[in-house]
Amino acid sequence: MDSKSKKGKSVSPLAPKSFPELPVIRGVEFASGAAGVKYKGRTDVMLARLAPGTAIAGAFTKSSTRAASVLDCQAKLAGKQDLSQGAAIIVNSGNANAFTGRNGQDSVDKVTGGVASVLSIPRSRVFSSSTGVIGEPLPADRITAIIGDLGANLSEDGAAAAANAIMTTDTFPKGAKASFKAEGGTINIVGIAKGSGMIAPDMATMLVYIFTDAMVEPGLLQRLLSKQLETTFNAITVDSDTSTSDALILAATGKSEAEPITDMRSATARAFTKALGEVMTDLAHQVVKDGEGATKFVEVNVTGAASVQDAHRVAMAIANSPLVKTAIAGEDANWGRVVMAVGKSGAQADRDRLTIRFGDMILAENGWRAPSYDEAAASAYMKQDHLVLGVDLGLGKAKRTVWTCDLTHGYIDINADYRS
Repeated sequence: MDSKSKKGKSVSPLAPKSFPELPVIRGVEFASGAAGVKYKGRTDVMLARLAPGTAIAGAFTKSSTRAASVLDCQAKLAGKQDLSQGAAIIVNSGNANAFTGRNGQDSVDKVTGGVASVLSIPRSRVFSSSTGVIGEPLPADRITAIIGDLGANLSEDGAAAAANAIMTTDTFPKGAKASFKAEGGTINIVGIAKGSGMIAPDMATMLVYIFTDAMVEPGLLQRLLSKQLETTFNAITVDSDTSTSDALILAATGKSEAEPITDMRSATARAFTKALGEVMTDLAHQVVKDGEGATKFVEVNVTGAASVQDAHRVAMAIANSPLVKTAIAGEDANWGRVVMAVGKSGAQADRDRLTIRFGDMILAENGWRAPSYDEAAASAYMKQDHLVLGVDLGLGKAKRTVWTCDLTHGYIDINADYRS
């Protein structure tokens, strides 16, 4: 991957070497275009057309100031889906259409209505997302003006361009894939995402669109998706801030020749769950690796907790601590900051049962610095760009893994002038 993105910004040093070659998902077509929502001459709208028979599932931010598009999607998914009709997803970057009063829903109606008209599908089957600046009215007319062109240029192999179109402060497009053999044929899964800042778990921590050719009815599809959330998108954080616009939409077109998935206990359902989890984890990791200003990818493993809730509290307290994250940025093996984060988490902890590891090295145990502690070795470890921080609470069997990044001055540079 080039060191500079299309916007002229440096690409994250943690970025994948290239965008993956994504298989075609039968029943899905993509188009991208430049509407000038915020920036001139930049691709900023993505349209996906979904064939009749497609089931939709979703997960959304729990923010109390949710964007109009999120509220609209939630309302549409709350009812029974008419699978005899086609469906569509339209996404714009540059404007979140959040905290925009009644104008917000009016804009959603204009955009989804425009898609419905061009693609000859019901508006109730058009799902929209918006990402970007909060509090600015969405220039819906700029988006509707290009929907006709988008509809005329739909292509099965347009996923990569779609991933570029939904970027905001991202420095690279994000894509992931998985395939497996099922009874009767192969099932494919493809996902694209955006996310770089305002990333903290409360579902979905970014914009994510996942497509599969599996045949799954909507209720079961939702259960399969929800099962994977806590250990993927709800296990990452960049800055502890939950967006107004987070959305994950999973679409199953049913166009694979494989037998339908009808039972979560079946071998195919188990294989699908595993493959879906792999795609979701891959995308979640890419979001962290593109954290604004990030130079280090950090895995936080908490074991020995009295409960899963406590394991999660400790892991997120460490992952969200500005003091821990700045120490990592400065390559300082300051394990005392991990001790601090454990203590503030609110989880049950005992000083004399606590063990702290950086990589394979034990830094602290039995209430004190470990006898084997080696400052030089710990400092050398901190120079790596992929780090593992381990905490064993010594109180039970519960565990949790989360992922985060360091906190550098680059985060300030990006967010101090985000609106300008």
